[in-house]
Amino acid sequence: MHALRVPAGKIAVCPLGQSSFLLKSPEGFLLALDPYLSNSCLAVGRPLGINMNRLHPPPIRPADLVGIHGYMLTHTHADHLDWETLRPYRRAGGRGPYVAPPEACEKLRTEGVPESEIRMIWPNREVRIGDFTLRATFAIPFGGDDLTHVGYLVRVPKGPVLYFTGDTRWHEKLPSFVKDHRPDILFTVINPFGNLDPGQAAQLAKELRVKQVIPCHHDLFPDNCLPPRLLHTNLAALGLGRIYRELARGKFSIFGRR
Repeated sequence: MHALRVPAGKIAVCPLGQSSFLLKSPEGFLLALDPYLSNSCLAVGRPLGINMNRLHPPPIRPADLVGIHGYMLTHTHADHLDWETLRPYRRAGGRGPYVAPPEACEKLRTEGVPESEIRMIWPNREVRIGDFTLRATFAIPFGGDDLTHVGYLVRVPKGPVLYFTGDTRWHEKLPSFVKDHRPDILFTVINPFGNLDPGQAAQLAKELRVKQVIPCHHDLFPDNCLPPRLLHTNLAALGLGRIYRELARGKFSIFGRR
């Protein structure tokens, strides 16, 4: 990830499983979005009778993130703000800035992250890291344990606009909060409960008129999985099957404007 060269006007994206991604810019800035690189959710799911044992190992270790330029969070759920990723990362010398919504910022403070490394974000607020511009978007939480979920619009100069939905339920207004920013690529959560289902994700893609749609949050836990091709099926039913794309886990793909 450190050796990769990204052409001007492009963004490189590497999925790490669940809703975890690495992003790299033309100027060489690296961001991690919701890195979940442990198996900590196994213990979270056990009391509920939910199997959240990883189906595949993380492509990298938490310490491998040392050297990134930003640590982005959408909310506080354990598969997004993962202490078993964050703590080894910090012990190995990893630092912020940590870009996060309010409740995630509060959790970071309780962990001893210095205020100087925390950048609070909320819908419509932008943060710059190198040549990346990050803009938080509206998201609808799963439950009352964290009411400050966000998604992210990510761009570089003369490059595409990437929209990462984060965890969010469907609402008829959801597309309207993003449409004016003209996202090119949609990275959408799909999972059986609490978030967008494949039909809702396809409808979001249609209303946003994106050029590509990439599913996430469907591939890691036995009791929270969906075949990603269900998203393709729903897109095809809307005449949009051609914009569906899957990415190889642990490998960078480069996106530009089309």
